[in-house]
Amino acid sequence: MRKVKLTKESTKDILETLLKRSPNNYGKYEDAVANILAKVKAEGDTALFAFTREFDKVEVTKDTIRVTPEEIEEAYKLVDPSLIDVIKKALVNIRSYHEKQLQNSWFTSTTDGTMLGQKVTALNCVGVYVPGGKAVYPSSVLMNIVPAKVAGVERIVMTTPPGKDGKVNPSTLVAANEAGADEIYKVGGAQAIGALAYGTESIPKVDKIVGPGNIFVALAKKAVYGYVSIDSIAGPSEILVLADETANPRYIAADLLSQAEHDEMASAILITTNEEFADQVDKEVRGFVEVLSRKAIIEKSLENFGYILIAEDMDEAIEAANEIASEHMEIVTKNPFEDMMKVRNAGAIFIGEHSSEPLGDYFAGPNHVLPTNGTAKFFSALSVDDFIKKSSIVYYSREALRKIHKDIIQFATSEQLTAHANSIAVRFEEEDKENE
Repeated sequence: MRKVKLTKESTKDILETLLKRSPNNYGKYEDAVANILAKVKAEGDTALFAFTREFDKVEVTKDTIRVTPEEIEEAYKLVDPSLIDVIKKALVNIRSYHEKQLQNSWFTSTTDGTMLGQKVTALNCVGVYVPGGKAVYPSSVLMNIVPAKVAGVERIVMTTPPGKDGKVNPSTLVAANEAGADEIYKVGGAQAIGALAYGTESIPKVDKIVGPGNIFVALAKKAVYGYVSIDSIAGPSEILVLADETANPRYIAADLLSQAEHDEMASAILITTNEEFADQVDKEVRGFVEVLSRKAIIEKSLENFGYILIAEDMDEAIEAANEIASEHMEIVTKNPFEDMMKVRNAGAIFIGEHSSEPLGDYFAGPNHVLPTNGTAKFFSALSVDDFIKKSSIVYYSREALRKIHKDIIQFATSEQLTAHANSIAVRFEEEDKENE
């Protein structure tokens, strides 16, 4: 990993390099995605089946596109029972964590005849996209479905590309069934996003689409925003480790590589105040790379987006971490809880040497769908909040409105919105004439 002395200039250069990974820079694919979406919108199932045939080399029809109960039952027989047990254990932790995020409607009233409030309502129908192909992520299935289920979403529709045998990966199906998916469809890519956004003869239109995907999926989600809501435009995975000489360099190296193995665009950054410790971590990284199964991907990731940054002190290190605003952040320092309080921008924060990032990916409970590419400065992890909407409640009695009606009329008149003013004035026109 390249070692860099931390300065404002070096931080700026690194940020510019990292931002090149943003899906906002994938413009050359936008026309292809737009064409797919337009055809799905116009032709419905016909386009959906044709694109599945073209891209996934699978023939689906209106009779086979939806996963059947028999297919789910078969999946349970194909998945190792011990993995099913782990999925169920993780599900308990994820559900328990998200239940603490639930919000209630609230109302307040006064003796002068007013009532104000906020009504919290779950979305009616949500689409969950699950990647297929070479990678299989049952953990992401849980993370996207559980908060929707906890929020009270009535209909959760999942889409995922089928394998060449026309089936969905068994562990994906088991995770979806355990989490509570209501419908599962064998379709992927931008065409699946189009189906969820516009609706086809087979797949219902949803209110919101969540879930990760490749470049085409990310751009399709961006394009349909407005027809439906989306969670975010996810970029490549990231980890930033804040560590000092009290940390175990072998642990830190292992944690950095846990994200570098995702793909060639993933980012792994260590910020430390000790140069000798930095050298120790770098040595451990090189040793691990030689024996890990995804060596080629890790090497490319570290070559492009791997850094060890040397800071003068912990305050400078934390300032740089806040600027980078990483998806995952580990704090392994002498005073990790004290340092954590100074962190403003991070998708998820892992504290102490035994809270490695994969703990959050699979089992701890907090959501692993997190903001990337510096968007942790203004976005949060996927949560129950993403699956609810809030309606304002306003009630005024005649007496309560009477007391302030002239204030409203004056405000509306000052904005030259006479119909607004009149809407209030007509309710008291007789009284106001008498009082003139």
